[in-house]
Amino acid sequence: MRQEEIWDVETAQRYDTPGIGMFAPEVLGPTVDRLAGLAGGGRALEFAIGTGRVAVPLSERGVPVTGIELSQPMIDRLRTKADDAKIPVIVGDMAAATAPGDYTLVYLVFNTISNLLTQAEQVACFRNAARHLTPGGRFVIELWVPELRKLPPGQEATVWHCEPGYIGLDTYDVLRQHVVSHHFRFDGGRRAELSRSPHRYIWPAELDLMAQLAGFELESRHADWDGAEFTAESRSHVSVYRIPPNRT
Repeated sequence: MRQEEIWDVETAQRYDTPGIGMFAPEVLGPTVDRLAGLAGGGRALEFAIGTGRVAVPLSERGVPVTGIELSQPMIDRLRTKADDAKIPVIVGDMAAATAPGDYTLVYLVFNTISNLLTQAEQVACFRNAARHLTPGGRFVIELWVPELRKLPPGQEATVWHCEPGYIGLDTYDVLRQHVVSHHFRFDGGRRAELSRSPHRYIWPAELDLMAQLAGFELESRHADWDGAEFTAESRSHVSVYRIPPNRT
């Protein structure tokens, strides 16, 4: 499955859920608040900007936002909310594409770095973020913690979400650090709709090493955008990496 095939017109249309899910005020509000503060009055660059879930409200907060996005259908959806003059978007891979100018903040939300399916691509993503940042600038990543503790010997899948009309499960390839997320959507009938997306999972310690290779220092790590403590039981994290202010 290529990323271009996964993030198609149908996915872009289904992605937006105004007021609920990822778009719920209690989810989106703390995200935008934190990013606005970390931007420190400068410009922000979003890797994998998608349909503008975060970029649009962040821009409305007065933070100039530019995006990089691989999927044209996702960009088309964004364009129904903000034109190119308000939120410029470069079409390309977040591990390699470049945006003009310098930024005080680069951010990558909702587990999207795991869409890069090799360690080399993920390291390249860190290095690409570093290239865009001014000294002292920050790279923020929101990412889930792999749930391998739920896998007993011989089992290859975990159910990570279950609610009426939806089941989400992940199948793991622990040799390659790959996981495929399976999304089953169904109504009262006998048939279900299936969509899938491949990922490469990353442990927090591995993520920190990638950051070091790109010249970053870990500034903070919390369990959510509200700043909750990150513990061994946390299912995800928001990690803030910083380029040293004295970088030349």
